[in-house]
Amino acid sequence: MRGRLATSSKARPDKSRTRALVVACILGVWMLAIGVRLIYLQTSQHEWLSSRARTQQQDAVETSLIRGLVLDRHNVELARSIDTESFWAVPREIKNVEEVSARLAPIVEMDARVLADRLKESQSANRKFAWIARKLDQERAGKIHALNLEGVYTLKEPKRHYPNGALAAHVLGFVGMDEVGLAGIERSYNERILGAAGKVTIDTDAHGRPYGSFEAQARPGETVVLTIDRLVQYKTEQALLSAVERSRAKSGTAIVLDPRTGEILALASAPTFDPNDPRATNEQARINQALQNIYEPGSTFKIVAYSAAIEQGLAKPTDRIDCQMGGITVAGRLIRDHHAFGSLTLTEALAKSSNVAAIKLGLRVGDDSMHDYMTRFGFGCKTGVELQGETDGILRKVKNWQPSSMGSLAIGQEIGVTPLQMAAAFGTLANDGVRIAPHLVREVRAADGTIVYSASPEERKVVSVATAQTLRGMLEEVTLNGTAKQAQLDGYTAAGKTGTAQKIDPKTRAYSKTKFIGSFVGFAPVENPAVVIIVVIDEPVGGYHGGEVAAPVFREIAEQILPALNITPDTKLKDSPQPGLLARFTLNPETLARLREVQERERTERDATLPKMAEEDGRAGMTRVVYTAATKRGALMPDLRGRSVRDAARVCEQLGLQLEARGEGRALRQSPAAGAEVEAGKTVRIDFGRSD
Repeated sequence: MRGRLATSSKARPDKSRTRALVVACILGVWMLAIGVRLIYLQTSQHEWLSSRARTQQQDAVETSLIRGLVLDRHNVELARSIDTESFWAVPREIKNVEEVSARLAPIVEMDARVLADRLKESQSANRKFAWIARKLDQERAGKIHALNLEGVYTLKEPKRHYPNGALAAHVLGFVGMDEVGLAGIERSYNERILGAAGKVTIDTDAHGRPYGSFEAQARPGETVVLTIDRLVQYKTEQALLSAVERSRAKSGTAIVLDPRTGEILALASAPTFDPNDPRATNEQARINQALQNIYEPGSTFKIVAYSAAIEQGLAKPTDRIDCQMGGITVAGRLIRDHHAFGSLTLTEALAKSSNVAAIKLGLRVGDDSMHDYMTRFGFGCKTGVELQGETDGILRKVKNWQPSSMGSLAIGQEIGVTPLQMAAAFGTLANDGVRIAPHLVREVRAADGTIVYSASPEERKVVSVATAQTLRGMLEEVTLNGTAKQAQLDGYTAAGKTGTAQKIDPKTRAYSKTKFIGSFVGFAPVENPAVVIIVVIDEPVGGYHGGEVAAPVFREIAEQILPALNITPDTKLKDSPQPGLLARFTLNPETLARLREVQERERTERDATLPKMAEEDGRAGMTRVVYTAATKRGALMPDLRGRSVRDAARVCEQLGLQLEARGEGRALRQSPAAGAEVEAGKTVRIDFGRSD
């Protein structure tokens, strides 16, 4: 019996060992799972966890970017970033919000209650960072530093600055508070100019209390070099603004273009604005009229019909054309001239701006060919200039023309152009028939000065050299004997075309009888044009013809910038083959009388001493005095090199100039240089000496 009991006791399983084994297995699996999880977190989730830790322990705020420079063609700064100070707060460190806000508000030009509410809201949300004021000048920043407020900190931030104020505002554009370009070149080249932002990092403890901070510096952006000439831009803006005010016009546009390169030397719109504070002006003032103002060009567009007809051999400048006493009917529609003209040569018809002649030439060329030449000259599409917002203009396909459309298109109606398109078209004729795409950016440089981009504008042959030169001669007649006599220049030949267009009345959708656009497009000098200048005056009050309101502005701009660009005058008062040339100069009577007297005396002396002077000039390599044309305020400085002290003194006296002579002998150097504009009373400094 005992034996059976013993056997039964040995066969019973040990439950404690089983339980221990189960527990051990569970612990093993649990530890394995934790290990796998830890490995997973340390490998796949490492970056995410580190980021979360940094988020909890640090607060980072990006500072403004350091934008690159914008320079003119001579490396003069047009836009740069300057150092300012911005102030921020750690809200939890401010014990008395009302007191701090009351002391800060007058300096940062904020309402104390608004500032206090902002700081309290940040405290409630347990934020570690709150802006107080950004980009303050040194004076206001110094006042805040003097307060020595607890919980208020500072950091350096760049601010965009335009040292020339409103100069070239529509070209440069402006930036927002975050230093991102919002208009102009600042917007078009924003990615290149922008650079990389800096960063301020604030370290906090487990209770959210800051114990340190550090700042990573921003990386500056690239430098953009424009084709703009600051002096030319200034002269153009001043002339345009004066004209708009004088004519009480709605707006105005002026562009100066180098036809040989396509470079835009000046682009001005009026009204304008200061990019340092663009919010101070309305949106209308910030519109770039040169690219966005679509207008019917009127008679300036006649160059297309004339160019096409001459290029195709359908007409010559000397051909006579019957202008039918000022009226022509096209597809049942009667179109009149502004005067009743009879038989004229083509040159005379262009000079007098006959609509009948232009329409007849357009009809000879035909619809398809006319449309082709319009597109060749660049109408109906963007010029490609490096600014956003440019429009294509309006040029309908031939299939959408009416039977009478040629009666409108040939004289610049039923088509919409921009001032820049029109300037580029005249630039084609000035550049011997080759159209070079107008552009504003010359090159882009990296922060270390390396050139990373150079302009390479598109070139396209539009008409032959012979046709372009023929048109230039015909357009000169417009300024000499036609509708643009007020565009004649002192010292330079000029050519161009006036335009007077009626605006469409939005209410009646018919041509307005009171609202006009007066324009003039021209170039100078005629034989080798250095500049093309377009002036468009929108809705002038009173006189509205292009020859009245725009041609004089062309003259004012050209007479000031051509000497500044070192363009040699190509007309001279004493040698002028044109009868009555002196009579058309705009200068004061006293200066004109002195200039005439000097001319007569110099001519007499030259005739008497010509052999001796020629011999001396040959030995010394000097040039004789050459009198260039007078200007509205005085005269262009003559070349006095090679003259004696006595001769130079006499010339200066006759012109009302003060002479400061240094040395003896012949004039070697002079200031102002020959060709510079001088006013009566100005001091002329001349160095005299012996040349070996």
